[in-house]
Amino acid sequence: MTDLVLQEHVSGPRGERVLVRRSPRRRRTVSITRRDGDLVIAIPASFSGRQERDWVKKMVDQLVRKEARAAPTRRSDTALAEMAREVSEAYLDGRARPVSVTWSTRQNQRWGSCTPASGTIRLSHHLQEMPDYVVRSVMMHELTHLLVPGHGREFRELMARYPQAQKAQGFLDGVSWAKNLPAGELDGDVEVLEGQSA
Repeated sequence: MTDLVLQEHVSGPRGERVLVRRSPRRRRTVSITRRDGDLVIAIPASFSGRQERDWVKKMVDQLVRKEARAAPTRRSDTALAEMAREVSEAYLDGRARPVSVTWSTRQNQRWGSCTPASGTIRLSHHLQEMPDYVVRSVMMHELTHLLVPGHGREFRELMARYPQAQKAQGFLDGVSWAKNLPAGELDGDVEVLEGQSA
């Protein structure tokens, strides 16, 4: 790509190189795209050096603002516990009452897990940046395990109360496929203590 010129003193929001391509076909429009890990800003060939510098800064700043708006906010363990209460009240008649709900950095092959005997729920930190309806669906899955072990008929009937369960499952299957993880059930497991049956 010899028509691309590196902007030495500018970098993208993720540290990307910023490259400028002057286009003789462009008259007034400027665009920014991601290409091979770089940001490419296309400008009219007629722009002066000053216009180029101004537009590069403007387009990078605009991208930073756009991505900041689109990025989900990080949820704390406290916010997660509040979400658990809301989901239980809305879909399980408030019957599922976990003792603790936390993020886990140790869960890389499953989205969540639940230990009914201790009333603990852990959600994978990989869910942090996923849409709210997806996190709530995984929460619903684990809350349901506080009431019902396994994935039998009663479990499926309770899960069906969450209206976006299938949509969330599709989203997670897509993420799993993209990461080359095994797809399937929400990958939430119930931990059973000795002497108990699953």
